[in-house]
Amino acid sequence: MDALMYPIATEKAINMIERNNVVTYMVDIRANKTQIKKEFESVFKVKVERINTEIEPRNRKRAYIKLNGQFKASDIALKLKLV
Repeated sequence: MDALMYPIATEKAINMIERNNVVTYMVDIRANKTQIKKEFESVFKVKVERINTEIEPRNRKRAYIKLNGQFKASDIALKLKLV
């Protein structure tokens, strides 16, 4: 199963990249935090510190992926062409 669907590029998400080292992703509703972490680490070759998820009212799931201090979320954002 592909847990990661697409990155979020709202103003709030961009601020979280810059201030909190957090990348926001829309993920599969059935994916758990472990699956999201494994897929994100393998795709982007980084270490994830923690993941918070939220289910939106329209039955979509959003993951806030905080990267380890030695990796920069801004580098991921550049690869994804968010910034």
